Amino acid sequence: MSLPLVLASTSPYRRALLEKTGLTFTAAAPAADETPCPGETAEALVQRLAAAKARSLAEAYPHHLIIGSDQVCVLDGTLTGKPHTLENAFAQLRQASGQCVTFYTGLALLNSETGAVQCCCEPFEVHFRALTDDEIHGYLAREQPLDCAGSFKSEALGISLFDRLSGRDPNTLVGMPLITLLAMLRAEGVNPLLA
Repeated sequence: MSLPLVLASTSPYRRALLEKTGLTFTAAAPAADETPCPGETAEALVQRLAAAKARSLAEAYPHHLIIGSDQVCVLDGTLTGKPHTLENAFAQLRQASGQCVTFYTGLALLNSETGAVQCCCEPFEVHFRALTDDEIHGYLAREQPLDCAGSFKSEALGISLFDRLSGRDPNTLVGMPLITLLAMLRAEGVNPLLA
């Protein structure tokens, strides 16, 4: 019998993604310092944080499979996070206009019973079309994406900001690469097709 699942996240986006699999899970808030280490690459950062989030719940969930995930976006070589304010969101979208932004999503699956952890980083590229200031203001007024890295929601009206998308799994952009997660879960004996 497979171990129960825990999602180490309070993100409604990640919860909605995991619900798509039909698997039963518990969601719990992880504890992790998200400050980048000096010289740390985006890839290393998101993998470290994804694993740290999963490990932070291991004591409370000692016989579980714990999913951790973290995401940053990189524009012009600079890590970009959640904007939190409309002013920051406007500045992020204006800078992204006509550019390619790369999202790096770290994913970790911890078996808290054995201590084994699977971890990876999934990149995804967003090519923005040239945006006018009025378009940016109009978008922000409609969606208020202040809790989203990159200042948009690709699963909603944010799609209107793009020229094209490039990546293995479109779910990655929303916050968690489901194709990779399902492969990790199968390695732990969890398969939603056989449940």
